[in-house]
Amino acid sequence: MASMFDEEDYFIPPLSKYSTAFPDPRFASDEGLLAYGGDLSSHRILTAYKKGIFPWYSQGDPILWWSPNPRLLLLPDNFKLRKSFGRVLRSGKFSVTFDERFSDVIKHCATVYREGQESSWIVPEVEEAYIRLHEEGFAHSVEVYKEGKLVGGLYGISMGKAFFGESMFSLVSDASKVAFKALSDVLGSRGYDFIDCQMKTDHMIGLGAEVVERDIFLDALENTLEKPTDFGSWQHFKWEYSDGK
Repeated sequence: MASMFDEEDYFIPPLSKYSTAFPDPRFASDEGLLAYGGDLSSHRILTAYKKGIFPWYSQGDPILWWSPNPRLLLLPDNFKLRKSFGRVLRSGKFSVTFDERFSDVIKHCATVYREGQESSWIVPEVEEAYIRLHEEGFAHSVEVYKEGKLVGGLYGISMGKAFFGESMFSLVSDASKVAFKALSDVLGSRGYDFIDCQMKTDHMIGLGAEVVERDIFLDALENTLEKPTDFGSWQHFKWEYSDGK
């Protein structure tokens, strides 16, 4: 996680506790650290996402707000299905639900071991904030089961026809990829414009995500927010793998 100032001593302003206004992310450094402080109220978090900004910080730090350049996006129809993964999907050993166990998914995302990571950014107050957003109908989860046991999943926020992915976990091989494939298929069928994967990772690139300039992402975000939101529970969303996908 970055320092409060970049190499050019870019000023990082504190947020007011009396306002949910954010600095314009188009003028942030490429690193993306935009502001600090404020709170994790639902209104502030949703205001941030509408502007292409998200919170990301460690325990003991102030809340840090980011909008990196470039951005990583996956267009739902661009998911890369490798032959070996196709065989996994056809095997039928995994099943998928939506919004059935949001709290369990975020807890696993917070506690699962990740190589090279000493601690999780999903600190208790972040966990509480996103569970609240789930209860309010904005945050959603995908659950993956094997032999009836929860073995993988992901969660994020939906507004307009955009899904802002936050984190995923996998307790067995391929489980998180199944979650992401299911999400991509269902959102694609519902006319979603993109899944925001935030920052570049080789794993997400391998699944079909593309790097785009921040300004392009922000323009696309403004357009998609004009479209209707799938607000409320997604428990009625259903997915089964089909070779036609």
